[in-house]
Amino acid sequence: MAHKKTASGGVRQGVQTAGKRYGLKKSQGQVVKSGNILVRQKGTKFFPGENTSMGRDFTIYATADGMVEFRILTGDRRGKKAIDVISK
Repeated sequence: MAHKKTASGGVRQGVQTAGKRYGLKKSQGQVVKSGNILVRQKGTKFFPGENTSMGRDFTIYATADGMVEFRILTGDRRGKKAIDVISK
């Protein structure tokens, strides 16, 4: 029987890329200004709510000054999370 090692050692020799810095940028209760980024995400983990909007790359940002608030949606999007900016 011939014995030969498999070439599995080369699996971990790929180039490492830098992280994309996704995630929440502002938490609940923080005061934000219009244009501030609230969350960077892949896809719609969070949906835009009141006084927020979504960019082409699914980034959610504030469209008015106020305080950040999270809520659970109902209806068609039941169970999904939305981000609101409550203006003063």
